[in-house]
Amino acid sequence: MTKSELIDAVARRTQITKSRAELVVNCVFDSMTAALERGEGIEIRGFGSFTVREYKPYSGRNPRTGRAVPVPEKRLPFFKVGKELKELVNAGKGDIEVDEEDAEEDGDHDADGHDDDGSDGDDSHDED
Repeated sequence: MTKSELIDAVARRTQITKSRAELVVNCVFDSMTAALERGEGIEIRGFGSFTVREYKPYSGRNPRTGRAVPVPEKRLPFFKVGKELKELVNAGKGDIEVDEEDAEEDGDHDADGHDDDGSDGDDSHDED
């Protein structure tokens, strides 16, 4: 689902205009973004929670040259799916598309591909 499809769904279900639905959706996303920028967590019961994870600086490797590259500390958003959403998705009727790369991995990852413990699961880093 894209943002415009979400706006259409909100407009249909609430019987408001698309322009008003767009304002509602933008307001929700803006509020969530602002909370994460402040380092606050967001919890939506039954759906999941967003937190900000802090990562220490480390020395990565340029995969083309093999040269060490310093990676600065960073703060990244992390989403943990809620129990109800996980169960609903698992019980869904759609075909399951398996990405070969995802099938090989195990555990939760954040937007930067790090495991729950802050590592990325291997010793090589693909950042330039």
